[in-house]
Amino acid sequence: MKQIKEIREEFAQAGESELSLLFEKYETDSRSGVRGLVVQYRKKLERLAAERKRLETMRIYEHKYEELGLVCGIDEAGRGPLAGPVVAGAVILPVDCEILYLNDSKKLTPARREELFDEIQEKAVAYGIGMTSPARIDEINILQATYEAMREAISKLNPQPEILLNDAVTIPQVSCRQVPIIGGDGKSLSIAAASVLAKVTRDRLMMEYDRIMPQYGFAAHKGYGTTAHIEALKQYGPSPIHRKTFIGHFLE
Repeated sequence: MKQIKEIREEFAQAGESELSLLFEKYETDSRSGVRGLVVQYRKKLERLAAERKRLETMRIYEHKYEELGLVCGIDEAGRGPLAGPVVAGAVILPVDCEILYLNDSKKLTPARREELFDEIQEKAVAYGIGMTSPARIDEINILQATYEAMREAISKLNPQPEILLNDAVTIPQVSCRQVPIIGGDGKSLSIAAASVLAKVTRDRLMMEYDRIMPQYGFAAHKGYGTTAHIEALKQYGPSPIHRKTFIGHFLE
């Protein structure tokens, strides 16, 4: 009879298709440790099934428009902060692409976003990232700067898409068909993927700025208007990456 340690290793190394065979093999084992393993891995498969069902609901728009050509999700990160750029992501995913636990970037932990960032890039048909600087935001306003970052992200796609799924906006000066979806980063898999690319790219950049200008605490708040950020802004004055049109009333 195998030791529980050996059986635990069997379960740990088994793929999803092999687990059902292990359930049959060990379901009559009377040892509590083995019964616990069977229950544990059955629950794991149930969670995976629930996650795949959730992901399928996030493919509704992709399936709706896929017959018209390549479908691309667009989203941004950084419209609201007092400092740093606004960043846009554009992602074309393969039909029925599976990226487990992909969701609106705001609903994910930083560690999960980092993991998904790499997986999205590996599995995407194409992806692009665009960025608009704080100075440009001050020059043309945040909405126009966001559109500019989105157009840059789209321009980097190869191949180019036929359909854009956007998170609630319609982007000017873009020729292909657009479908604005309110709350799109929680309803469309490709918009969610774009949101992760944009968020991780921007967060990494703000971490780098924190190393250069640690007095502002950019690593902690990523440029958003937290109490600590506003206090640092008043104490040290604006940095080169602060948006002048966003911070005036804090410095009066």
